[in-house]
Amino acid sequence: MRPAYLSKVLEEEVLGTLKGFHTPVMLWGPPGIGKSQIVMQIGKNHDLPVIDIRLSQMEPSYLRGIPFKQEDKVEWAVPSMLPDESIHGKSGILFLDEINSAAPSVSAAAYQLILDRRLGNYQVPEGWAIFAAGNRQGDRGVTYAMPAPLANRFSHYEIDLNLDDWVAWAYKNGIDERIIGFLRFRPELIFDFDPAHNPVAFPSPRSWEFAHRALQKFIDYPNLLLGSLQACIGQAAGIECHAFIESLDQMPDLDKILSGEDIKAPDEIDLQYAVASALVGRAIRAQGTENARSVFGNILKYASCFPQREMGVMLVSDMHRAIGNDLFEVEEFADWADSIADLILYN
Repeated sequence: MRPAYLSKVLEEEVLGTLKGFHTPVMLWGPPGIGKSQIVMQIGKNHDLPVIDIRLSQMEPSYLRGIPFKQEDKVEWAVPSMLPDESIHGKSGILFLDEINSAAPSVSAAAYQLILDRRLGNYQVPEGWAIFAAGNRQGDRGVTYAMPAPLANRFSHYEIDLNLDDWVAWAYKNGIDERIIGFLRFRPELIFDFDPAHNPVAFPSPRSWEFAHRALQKFIDYPNLLLGSLQACIGQAAGIECHAFIESLDQMPDLDKILSGEDIKAPDEIDLQYAVASALVGRAIRAQGTENARSVFGNILKYASCFPQREMGVMLVSDMHRAIGNDLFEVEEFADWADSIADLILYN
């Protein structure tokens, strides 16, 4: 399932805790694809705490607690990391990450917690959703086969990576437009992992975020930038991304485009992707300012200048995902829509 749809599923599961309809959810996917990030984003969107428990680092007693004698009885000290309504609040998300990397004895300790929402005398607060995540066995990670009794306690979703969803996330989270433009140009490199070769660094949604950070740190150090990109996304992807970034000094003047000057679109396809991504970034920064409509309108005019109209459609689609329905209120939108009506109708 693509991330945008999966986010909606998890949101409904969070809301379902208050109505008695919640089912624990298990997310499957290769390393770096964004399983944890989706869960964290749901918590952020709803202003809910997320307690992230890495079961691969646990011993069975960490979940069950430690026994202690009280008078003539043995009681269990509840681990402080588990949700406590008085400390963490009435609602939240309990996230059991790397669940199938945990030793079987730890998984067994989680059975009751997941299905019955309790461990001994401990009870998960009613308003807390339970999500889990793990890598697939073919991904060369440290994994155990999930026992049938544990698997049967979840609804299961596998994440299908979608570039449009990642681009929308990237703009929202301030990822450098040069990284976004490169991945629009080379979409197959959003995730390129071959478990048979067991690479150390490889392109993934997580490692592209690392590449974004490397670009901010080393852009003024040309002798370090290539190596830092390769350290994040692998040798081949790092070389390609670096070459793409180096070519951007041939881009047209974005300020002139935004001011409405008649600027020719570049002939090179990689520069077209770079210009389109940069213009979306400019639209995001202009939103809410007094010249926002002028900026949006001039970008819409420029969207008709690309040699391939599909490039303009991609630009406007990304812009709409980034700034929302404000785009439809701009006078130039109707003109642009008329200019590509046949393309939308017949494709």
